[in-house]
Amino acid sequence: MAFDSFVMAFLGMRLDYEMLKDLGISIGILLLFILFRNIFTKYVFQLILKLAGKTPTDFLTKIFLSFERPLGWGFIILGLYVAMDYFPFIEQHNALFLKFLRSMVIVLITWGLFNLSSPTTGILISVNEKINNKIDLILLPFISRTIRVILIAISISVIGQEFDYDVNGLVAGLGLGGLAFALAAKEAVGNLIGGIVIVTEKPFSIGEWILTPSVEGTVEDINFRSTKIRTFSQALVTVPNSTLANEPITNWSRMGKRRITFHLGLNYNTSKDKIERVVLRIEQMLRTHDEIHPDTIMVAFDQYNDSSLDILLYFFTNTTVWAEHVKIKHEINIAIMGILEEEGVEVAFPSRTIYVSPQSSELFQTMGSFD
Repeated sequence: MAFDSFVMAFLGMRLDYEMLKDLGISIGILLLFILFRNIFTKYVFQLILKLAGKTPTDFLTKIFLSFERPLGWGFIILGLYVAMDYFPFIEQHNALFLKFLRSMVIVLITWGLFNLSSPTTGILISVNEKINNKIDLILLPFISRTIRVILIAISISVIGQEFDYDVNGLVAGLGLGGLAFALAAKEAVGNLIGGIVIVTEKPFSIGEWILTPSVEGTVEDINFRSTKIRTFSQALVTVPNSTLANEPITNWSRMGKRRITFHLGLNYNTSKDKIERVVLRIEQMLRTHDEIHPDTIMVAFDQYNDSSLDILLYFFTNTTVWAEHVKIKHEINIAIMGILEEEGVEVAFPSRTIYVSPQSSELFQTMGSFD
């Protein structure tokens, strides 16, 4: 009896030792693969990036960068699979475990493709350049987000089928609840339709300067819900697409030329001959200026103002860039000042002349004598 107890205790200790040994080997294998992952990320992957950088295009580099983190986690999944051969509690060929591993591989592949389809990677821009810019830049964010939604939907569907989940039932359930969802998401649907209107009509594109009753600035991004506009004070304004689609939009970036118009007020003492010479010289100066559009140049004595003789100037600059436009306007104003100085003509300023009749003058003198 005592011998039997000793044998059972010995076998139990033997069994515990084997389990602990297998558990230690399993953990060691997993740690080894984590080490491989760090070595791969720090050295091998950098070498791959250098080799990819020597290719004529940066397409391979963008692909590797998109899959950098998924590849790192791939080492851990591979380590889990190998370590499970020694793990004493779960078999390597356990059905649930294999489904879990396959699902993780699907997630990693989706992760890499998700990164690759990002607008910031430039893959879509490169493709657009290859097809000679047949896709407007405003479509690229929409295409990127659409691809991402499709990738996630496919990934969820495949993982669901991997665990024997009836995906068709889920889709049918969504169909039955579609009406309630549409009613609850009325504003979101309105923004989506507004985004589609903006994309199809293309009143602006990414990087263009627009003006609306809501905001003025440069378009940075457009998505399913809203459009992001960077103002000139560097504030980022997010405008719902439904609002933007129903507003008048002025696209300053698509101007062929930029207007300058103002009145130049001359002193009322200016003679007719000097006015004619000033008008003629200003018009000649504008027509010979390289940055002034030659088609529409108007310089004329326009009106008699309260305290000035007004000359109308109406012309356009070739450039539509605001900073260049302001610089040209500065040059024109300096040139006009020079013409006025050479002709001896003064710019008028608001003034009022009071005429006193002789009777009033005598009255003032009489009142002064009383003092």
